[in-house]
Amino acid sequence: MPQPIRVILADDHALVRQGIRLFLEESDDIVVVAEAADGAQAVKLVEEHRPDVAVLDIQMPGMSGIEATRLITARFPDVRVLVLTAYDEDPYVLALLQAGASGYLLKSADADALLRAVRSVHRGETVLSSQAAARAFRQIGVTGGGQDTAAMESPTARELEVLRLVAQGLTNLAIGHQLGISSRTVQGHLANIYGKLGAQSRTEAVTAALKQGWIDLK
Repeated sequence: MPQPIRVILADDHALVRQGIRLFLEESDDIVVVAEAADGAQAVKLVEEHRPDVAVLDIQMPGMSGIEATRLITARFPDVRVLVLTAYDEDPYVLALLQAGASGYLLKSADADALLRAVRSVHRGETVLSSQAAARAFRQIGVTGGGQDTAAMESPTARELEVLRLVAQGLTNLAIGHQLGISSRTVQGHLANIYGKLGAQSRTEAVTAALKQGWIDLK
């Protein structure tokens, strides 16, 4: 049997942590190994337990979730950070992505979405709700960044298909199944997309593609 995904929860509300734990541990492949009530404690518990995924809130006493994310991703690059928060505001989304978060999910999401998000970030993928993607795109549009559209090589039809499915949160395997190609071929298309957009990750590729008008959130 594969080892379960080991998770640390950080939220300053005990009842919220209890609810998230119940959701996660309904699944046989996820186990919550520790809980933190603030960002500093979350960083300490990550160092102690070395979980696969840290699920963090943004607003916590003392050290915020943004600073905790920055420290965790810098000190423990194998630990993925999933932000689960009620705050759906532009500066938070971009700041957390820049801090190294692998996912940004609203607390209004259902239990199945949370389970999928934990599994996805554990696989090294990026999870971004459509609301968060839109806000990140808006911030990038305001602050600049990305390549000049005139100088950018246009995507192929197949690359656009891959991009649209990536924006929906599908894995390489799922994209391959839907398009009738191998996951290795999907990865090759992604590599080409990254090169054209100057992106380093799926999230950067999606937000840059949105900015260039290659895809939309519909």
